Amino acid sequence: MKFETDYIEKLAKIIADNGLTEISLEDGEQAITIRKDLPEVNYAPAPVAVAPQAVPAPASSNAAVKPEAKEPEVKGKAITSPMVGTFYAASSPDAAPFVEVGSTVNAGDVVCIIEAMKLMNEIKSEQSGKVVQICVKNGDPIEFGQVLMYVE
Repeated sequence: MKFETDYIEKLAKIIADNGLTEISLEDGEQAITIRKDLPEVNYAPAPVAVAPQAVPAPASSNAAVKPEAKEPEVKGKAITSPMVGTFYAASSPDAAPFVEVGSTVNAGDVVCIIEAMKLMNEIKSEQSGKVVQICVKNGDPIEFGQVLMYVE
């Protein structure tokens, strides 16, 4: 028995749908392990804050407090990667990208390609709308579940 690409993709879907992190199968002399990469956890100790020696008193109790700057919220639905691979914005290096920020897409339109195991996989939009942000660059390595772009 040869492990076909469709079979491997079905196993990857089983991992994703059931919250598993790994599946291993053996068939005679052949074996396959499919593992979902989890986000890295930083076990390094947290930096220690050093208190200043002298703290000046505020001029008045009505001093304005500036809120911390937040990253702007992205509106719309995320299109995420269904696999690990390499992101390509166009069908070939000299072709125009499938979508750009501001492009209008319909449900089912191809928005990018992910190369995985030398196979080019078309990624399609699940909703109609306007592309408001593209989160990865052409040729970037991507992870399973990574946000590729947002459609509003």
